Amino acid sequence: MRVVVYGAGAVGGVIGAKLFQHGHEVTFIARGRHFEALSKNGVRLETPDETVTLRVPVVDDPLALSPQRSDIVILTVKSQDSLTALQRLARVASPDTAIVCGQNGVENERVALRLFKNVYGMCVMTPATYLVPGVVQVYASPISGLLDVGRWPAGTDSTIKELARMLGASSFDSVAREDIARWKWGKLLMNLGNAVEAVCGPQARPGSLWQRAAEEGAAVMDAAGIDYVQHDEDAKRRGTLLNYGLVGDSERGGGSTWQSLTRSTGSIETDYLTGEIVMQGRLHGVATPVNEVLQRLANQLAAQHQSPGFWSEDEVLAMLLDASGTTDPVESR
Repeated sequence: MRVVVYGAGAVGGVIGAKLFQHGHEVTFIARGRHFEALSKNGVRLETPDETVTLRVPVVDDPLALSPQRSDIVILTVKSQDSLTALQRLARVASPDTAIVCGQNGVENERVALRLFKNVYGMCVMTPATYLVPGVVQVYASPISGLLDVGRWPAGTDSTIKELARMLGASSFDSVAREDIARWKWGKLLMNLGNAVEAVCGPQARPGSLWQRAAEEGAAVMDAAGIDYVQHDEDAKRRGTLLNYGLVGDSERGGGSTWQSLTRSTGSIETDYLTGEIVMQGRLHGVATPVNEVLQRLANQLAAQHQSPGFWSEDEVLAMLLDASGTTDPVESR
């Protein structure tokens, strides 16, 4: 069974590198300068315990693959890139190909089901970082992360149980779950902190702005009748499994959205995290002013190639007092 990791950034790069390091057949699909670095030098995996370089096979387009019916594709591109990525894959891969969405949010599985029959969710909890082409980091050891998996929206089968076994033998803790959608909705609630971190910096993530965003998210999910994993259940799952450490002399900076802004990609996933709550709020009559402001600010920072942490938490909280929402905050600052 070959694992094709489509998107070799923080999460995909660490998953693919760890699987390859533990003897599994892996192929990366990457792009741009990252593809060039991987194809020339291999992937440099940095952890609290070691730094290794692994020559994982890599292509820059699904059309360069020779698809096998037994392939498992772990999709780890950002959500805004999922449709294009899956459309490219569908040109060469069977509709029966197993697609595992190892991404934040809940939209990717919906997109995949339009093109592929066997779609799975992966709830990713791993402190991974990608800032430099060819280099990925994970700040936990000896377990690199928690990667629970299941059919979307519910159920398990032999394919996903085998993937969980492979991940479990490759430094991850992985459970094949019957209710993976509950876990991904619960993770989405946590990921509302991504926009806070992007707009105000990592130091604001546990603050009152994040708390207000999460309260809005929970109210929206409750109104929509969405079943999601609560904090206590999530905390029990994590337990003492994730032991964070330094990579070299450095602590991890920020999460996925913070990393995209730091790399100045011009594109972030906020519309599929914070924006999911905003959309569901509109559908179900629940006001989401905090998430609306955070979505707007984060997108403006990305479009204008600004660094994360452009605004203080107090500035954003004050901005919420302006109900008109007609001012461009980045331009008027």
